[in-house]
Amino acid sequence: MEIKDLVLPAINQFASDYISGRLKTDNFFHYDINDEKVYEKRYSDLMNRHFYRKDLADHIRQYMDPFGINDAVRINIEALTSEGSAVVIGGQQAGLLSGPLYTIHKALSVIKLAEQQEKALNKKVIPVFWIAGEDHDIQEVNHVYTMQNGKPDKVTFPMYITKKPMVSDVKLDYAAAVAWVEKVIESYGETNYTNELLQNVKKLVEESSSFSDFFARLMHAWFKGSGLLLIDAADPGLRKLETEYFTSMIKNAEFITDAVLSQQNLVEEAGYKKAIDIHSNAANLFYYDSKNQERTLLELDGKGNFIADKTASLSFTQTDMLQMAETRPESLSNNVVTRPIMQESLFPVLAFIAGPGEAAYWAELKQAFELFDMKMPPIVPRLNLTIVERSIETDLNELAIPLETALTGKTNDALDQYLKSIEDETLVNLHQKLIRNLEESHGDFAEQALKIDGSLRPLLDKNREFIQKQLDFIYEKTDEMNRRKHHIVINKYERITASLHPLNSPQERIWNPFYYLNKYGPDFITDLAELEYEFNNKHKVIFL
Repeated sequence: MEIKDLVLPAINQFASDYISGRLKTDNFFHYDINDEKVYEKRYSDLMNRHFYRKDLADHIRQYMDPFGINDAVRINIEALTSEGSAVVIGGQQAGLLSGPLYTIHKALSVIKLAEQQEKALNKKVIPVFWIAGEDHDIQEVNHVYTMQNGKPDKVTFPMYITKKPMVSDVKLDYAAAVAWVEKVIESYGETNYTNELLQNVKKLVEESSSFSDFFARLMHAWFKGSGLLLIDAADPGLRKLETEYFTSMIKNAEFITDAVLSQQNLVEEAGYKKAIDIHSNAANLFYYDSKNQERTLLELDGKGNFIADKTASLSFTQTDMLQMAETRPESLSNNVVTRPIMQESLFPVLAFIAGPGEAAYWAELKQAFELFDMKMPPIVPRLNLTIVERSIETDLNELAIPLETALTGKTNDALDQYLKSIEDETLVNLHQKLIRNLEESHGDFAEQALKIDGSLRPLLDKNREFIQKQLDFIYEKTDEMNRRKHHIVINKYERITASLHPLNSPQERIWNPFYYLNKYGPDFITDLAELEYEFNNKHKVIFL
């Protein structure tokens, strides 16, 4: 594997300005990631705060124990109890088969930044991956894409859910999961690694009780050598550690919303769009009915009550909510506003690894953090990676397509130019001439026919349309035969697009790591983790 850095545009203006340093950082964040001393400053600030380290470490140990804790993970769990340690943290939803490649990229980012800052600070820095198991958007995690007939095809896990359960409460049926996994992996074609890969995944499915459990076991299998710690936001054991913080969020619910709205005004005044959809009555907490598996976003009714909607079909007083936080905190969960605050309350976070969209919404939380006398951690853009297989590299070279062109989705433009270059100009001109002649001759014929009987107009229009369709049909067939003569070159353009920018999206948002595990072997992700990455805000191209 070889890495090459490229400068590519970010997916949104805010992220682009943030990465490039054009943003006035003080308005949106507490730390400037372009400051050479940023991690030293953050570490110093962290050491002035108190965390329930032992309780947190004990919970992570208990959570990860069923996965089989190795020495690297055990060392990091024990290190978390030390007052001098810090963590680099990032998270993602629990996608089946780990979801798109960017989940792996985020975990790699967490691990690599932790490694680098441990050396730079000469302090223990622990990588932590936060699994968003409390999320209820099943449609985000229940599918992968495979290649069918040269194009990406969405393969959805067969299930029907009418309620809004947390992903961690969605049970994984063994027979259905195995059949689905087999369908996905077999679509990649049989290789020397396929049988072993299938057996390993089936074993993990057998051991897994839910979507999140399956996800966690996969992540542990891939990254345990790096000592990555895992935590599920929906775990009832974690909720018990969050009672104090839920209590504070409940008491300050109205002020949290006001703080976010105030910060959003600054964002808009600076010329950026809001990232968080929030209203003045937002409570920024969910109520979770575990019996009925329904997760409901709460609002404030202006009278001190927390309600499910304007009809108050579900209503709690502040006293009810505080009692809930104390006696059954598993009935509460965070939204996009309060999750970062909860994360910061629990962990001594040296840095948070963010995707482009995350960086934008964290910028709207600055004043909310200040309500709790906390600073946001340095928000570090995750590594953006694209994997280039040798065959794709060969196609790029043969077609003289710059890598930047392929990675920004402009290969289709190059293909259009090529198709235009192979068109038979004589055929094109003759087709256009036939159409013009048809319009003229048929118009004359129709004019004469209508003198005989004006009711013939619908029939004449239909006749002209039919003749034109036949002319278009034979032209398209002839053009198709011409393209077939050049199919080898055309297929190369299409292969490049499908691999590097499928469905007009970056590779990392569509393709799943199991394609590469099946083709290149079980050590593929481990090999990625052994590469050296520089956090220089440049796109990483990995040549296989």
